[in-house]
Amino acid sequence: MKILVTGGAGYIGSHTLIELLEAGYEPVVIDDYSNSEPSSLERVREIAGGIWEIIEGDVCDYDTVKDIFDRHEVGAVIHFAGFKAVGESVEKPLMYYRNNLGATMNLIRVMNEAGVGRMIFSSSATVYGMNNQVPFDETMPVSCTNPYGRTKLMSEQILKDAAAADGNFRPVILRYFNPAGAHTSGLIGENPRGIPNNLMPYIQQVASGRREKLTVYGNDYDTPDGTGVRDYIHVVDLAKGHLKALEWSLESCGEGGEVFNLGTGRGTSVLQLLTAFERVNEVPVPYVIGSRRAGDIATCYADASKAEKVLGWKAEKNIEDMCRDAWRWETNKARWETNRGVQR
Repeated sequence: MKILVTGGAGYIGSHTLIELLEAGYEPVVIDDYSNSEPSSLERVREIAGGIWEIIEGDVCDYDTVKDIFDRHEVGAVIHFAGFKAVGESVEKPLMYYRNNLGATMNLIRVMNEAGVGRMIFSSSATVYGMNNQVPFDETMPVSCTNPYGRTKLMSEQILKDAAAADGNFRPVILRYFNPAGAHTSGLIGENPRGIPNNLMPYIQQVASGRREKLTVYGNDYDTPDGTGVRDYIHVVDLAKGHLKALEWSLESCGEGGEVFNLGTGRGTSVLQLLTAFERVNEVPVPYVIGSRRAGDIATCYADASKAEKVLGWKAEKNIEDMCRDAWRWETNKARWETNRGVQR
């Protein structure tokens, strides 16, 4: 079966491609490389092989997406494509609303015209807002504090409304927590442009000497060591969750718009992650304590029991695995970039 993967060259998309290929699916990838590089897809081919098509294009463009469905018998869609930087979304909200909502609505339109009813949507735990008590479960109230989060929340509602209007359209919404780590091959991983938005790649860059030190934002939270606690999930576990959701969607007769958390159900503090990285990889990570950031909450982790019960999915890798695999990717990437003469 052919699966359209939007944003397939990105961090989570590229890891999910490997799981799809190893499960016997034939992906068709569309990506505009606004936050990714074509080389990640070359390395996916090196890991998993297979013959599959890559289209450089914008998911917001109707003609581009329609042409894909006209040329391929697409059986389902996994939708990753979207801008994802919280700070940038505050500075450029209209760009985020146009791109993220436009892509979702355009996909739904073309899928409806083609009679394709299965979509796995990449959402985020950010939709749980500031006021819920941990662990977060799928029945809790949702809210957001920034345009990026609102595009996820609005897209969820668009998908649910479209499903209510069309019984053939049965999207699955995955709210995931904090992806970290890399493929065990060391060939693909998170490769942010500019200053990393996420903790793990920032730790990697400090450990490799690309940055002087890590700033820990706040050590006076009501947590075991005073630093913020998050639910870090290995990106390979996350990718496997998308495969499980796809298989369930293709087999299920349930209603559209079902929501699942993908997380470990365990919280890890900033200092615990940093210490684990140093211990596992035997490298120092200098850090300083800074003030809290506006909008950060003390503790965030998932209740992932629904995904285990319904999808048969459960995270298997631990923090040490994430740290080890992330560092393998970072050191490999440094060698490749040095050989290619890339300025770091």
